[in-house]
Amino acid sequence: MKIGQLSRETGVSIRSLRYYEQKGLITPIRQTNGYREYSPLTVQTVETIKLYLNMGLSTEQIASFLTCVLQNKEAFCSQVMPIYRRKLEEIERQIVELNQMKANLIDRIGSLQEEITS
Repeated sequence: MKIGQLSRETGVSIRSLRYYEQKGLITPIRQTNGYREYSPLTVQTVETIKLYLNMGLSTEQIASFLTCVLQNKEAFCSQVMPIYRRKLEEIERQIVELNQMKANLIDRIGSLQEEITS
């Protein structure tokens, strides 16, 4: 299948598909005319990439275990769990920071409202 069809079937832009190719996440066969030809299995690969991107993982992190999870159950890929744990720690730190920003904004809004009503 051509890149346009892959884009339509997965809902991923052609630009993103080219980026995935650049990062080594998908690999087309180049025809003699230079067109990319993708295997029908690439649809599953792109759907898997989308799942991991939606979990907040980077393409570099995904590349480190994608081949394994496409060939095995995710639980059997030793690279996955450490990445998940690091990402969860990162998200927890971000939540703490965001809650602090929220508290600061609430305090500031309260202060400004007091000035207005005084």
